[in-house]
Amino acid sequence: MNAFRTALLGITAAAAIAVVAQAAEINGAGATFPYPIYAKWAEAYAAKTGLKMNYQSIGSGGGIKQITAKTVDFGASDMPLKAADLEKDGLTQFPMVMGGVVPVVNIEGIKPGELKLDGKVISDIYLGKVTKWNDPAIASLNSGVKLPDQAIAPVYRSDGSGTTFIFTHYLSEVSPEWKEKIGENTSVQFPTGLGGKGNEGVSAMASRTSGAIGYVEYAYAKQNKLTYMMLRNRDGQFVSPESRTFQSAAANADWSKAQDFNLLLTNQPGKDSWPITGATFILMHKQQGKPEVAREAINFFDWCYRNGGKMAEELDYVPMPESVVKMVEQSWQQIKNPDGKPVWTGRAS
Repeated sequence: MNAFRTALLGITAAAAIAVVAQAAEINGAGATFPYPIYAKWAEAYAAKTGLKMNYQSIGSGGGIKQITAKTVDFGASDMPLKAADLEKDGLTQFPMVMGGVVPVVNIEGIKPGELKLDGKVISDIYLGKVTKWNDPAIASLNSGVKLPDQAIAPVYRSDGSGTTFIFTHYLSEVSPEWKEKIGENTSVQFPTGLGGKGNEGVSAMASRTSGAIGYVEYAYAKQNKLTYMMLRNRDGQFVSPESRTFQSAAANADWSKAQDFNLLLTNQPGKDSWPITGATFILMHKQQGKPEVAREAINFFDWCYRNGGKMAEELDYVPMPESVVKMVEQSWQQIKNPDGKPVWTGRAS
């Protein structure tokens, strides 16, 4: 009997260790847009708690596929899913952080912030209608700037990308022709240009292609010292990409009216608003087969909301407002274990 009890205790202990080990690591995949801040948060959280967060920066399309297939604990997408798609796959979503998508160029002699463009001209470049840097449409916005008689080389994302969704959503808002011919999605058929995988790939291709124009999340532009431009916003003002202009766009967001947090921040009003601003979202299953892991993932996200704001601002992201964090915490009650109880019942500390 003692031998049986000892063996039983051994099995129970092994199972408990397996659960702890399972919950000591969480895995996610998706958008490259937030990768710089997710990596920074993960490093700080691991140092504090010992829990490791592995994140594959594979693009929003890949993240949606992996969470739908249940091969990761959470997915990440810069394109919020519609209610019908969330319902179909048993998912819930919530916004994690906000930031800016930035058009960048590689033109000899042009310094960061020196070139000015608007959405109409950018759409015409990607439509293949404006093909030279000294085109009158560009020259008219850049009096006094020496523009070369050089072919424009558009660079776009070749993978399914939330950054592309934000960018093409903006172009659809400012250009009826773009909306009709190309539209908005994580992947579209660009009429012209070169494809690069991830924000990393677009950054690399734009930096080594003379005459290039591309679009990347601001942290990538900053880290790779890419030449950003000023962009004319909805109020007719030319603004630079920076925390202040991202925050101005984010300030106009009314998350309380957004079903399932489905809210887009492009082309917001305000004289200081950066016109290609967006949020990035976390996707999780409402019914959890591994509740311990789901609880640890939510603990991580909650810690990021509470302690990660300064780190986000250092990388020129915009933290979510406290009012939105409270709404997100309420939404976490939808994420349940097999017994139907919420996996997260409140802050651990």
